[in-house]
Amino acid sequence: MTTIRLWDLPTRLFHWLLLLAVTGAVITIKTGMPEWHGRFGLFVVGLLSWRIVWGFLGSTYARFRSFVRGPSVVLSYLRGQWQGVGHNPLGALSVLALLGLFGFQVVTGLFANDEISFQGPLYPLVSSAWSDTLSSWHRQSEWYLYGLVGLHVLAVMWHSKVKKDNLVQPMITGKKGVAPGVASDAKGGGAVAFVVSLVFAGTVVLGASGRLVSPPPAPEPPPQNLGW
Repeated sequence: MTTIRLWDLPTRLFHWLLLLAVTGAVITIKTGMPEWHGRFGLFVVGLLSWRIVWGFLGSTYARFRSFVRGPSVVLSYLRGQWQGVGHNPLGALSVLALLGLFGFQVVTGLFANDEISFQGPLYPLVSSAWSDTLSSWHRQSEWYLYGLVGLHVLAVMWHSKVKKDNLVQPMITGKKGVAPGVASDAKGGGAVAFVVSLVFAGTVVLGASGRLVSPPPAPEPPPQNLGW
């Protein structure tokens, strides 16, 4: 066995920060803290935006092209004919599903309302009816997320216990032991790529925060009765 650099530091930070942000969002909405729920939601927006760019500019195994494959590769993996490191072809589908569903969750949340006092930062951009619809989708997709995250955890445990392939340790240390010739160190994803990804994520968060949305016009004062 030889040790390679598999996951770069930014990818590892994204993984664990996303876990913390989602956990914080769930806890705050269940304990009646909608303002903090919204802040955690914006944090998730930033993380996902950063990850999308990093999927093109990051290091070797963090790039989408390294693990997003066609159906034939997935079938080869299911037949035991696939060799590689990083996300396997079936795990790649799980990653895309998680990113997509998390993205759907935060986007709908930006326009949502709780029918009491809290409104998403982009609520003024849609009608009240559309906001109610998006709020309903936001609540319903929560259960799909629980299911998908649960499957993800079970898959990691199965790989660890049955296939004797520890997927958690490389996401902590960034390194993985592989057979000689199977894979080489990850390359790319330097400081410039990181800054570009960070600037893009910050720009998206700024737009999602509603700070660029013009405030609604002040209501006209009621006509005054002058007694004439």
